[in-house]
Amino acid sequence: MALINKDTKLSEIILHEPSTITVLDRFGIAMGVGDATVAHACDTRHIDVNFFTAILNTYINENYFPQEVLAQFSAPQIVDYLSKTNDYYEKNVLPNIERHFAFLIGKAPSHNNNLIIMKQFFDEVKNELHHRIIDDRERWFPEICNSGQEINLTPQPSLEDTNDTIEDKIDDLINMLVVHLKGDYDHNLGYAVIVAVFSLKKDIKQNNRIRNRFLRPISNAMK
Repeated sequence: MALINKDTKLSEIILHEPSTITVLDRFGIAMGVGDATVAHACDTRHIDVNFFTAILNTYINENYFPQEVLAQFSAPQIVDYLSKTNDYYEKNVLPNIERHFAFLIGKAPSHNNNLIIMKQFFDEVKNELHHRIIDDRERWFPEICNSGQEINLTPQPSLEDTNDTIEDKIDDLINMLVVHLKGDYDHNLGYAVIVAVFSLKKDIKQNNRIRNRFLRPISNAMK
């Protein structure tokens, strides 16, 4: 998809990249967008249109890094967006996967131990993500907002390659589900679990780019 700008229709963004539905929700934009453009949606909700398009373009396009645009933003703006992202994980995504797992295990024969093992591995992923969210909320985000450091927007590829154990564990969980989910189980519920985990993986990966490109340079400058 071409880069999003103020004249792009929200419907075009969603139809091209459905995963942006959750990003729009973090800005208070729900489904039923009609023919509204980005400019109209931002104007009616008092959203910074440049910030909005930068977040969406960073989310969709791996190589997006417009220094002259990003230099306009403050650390609190980024922190506010990522805080809403963390809330989405805590209140929506993780409970949704947990419900799917509970239904899947509840309908499967008791001798299907693979499901129990996979649920335990998901619990590890969930706990690690919870710990990161708590650290964000109680330490990292306040430190960044109070640091007085400006965002360093010099591209630093090494930051993009920062190892993320949460991403690694989600990949391991997906591999377990794809390769080792055997025996007697409800296939539709199995699909629901893996689709939800794939969705989490994609969102985590895309938002890690935002964390690394916007906030990591500030954090490094504080050391």
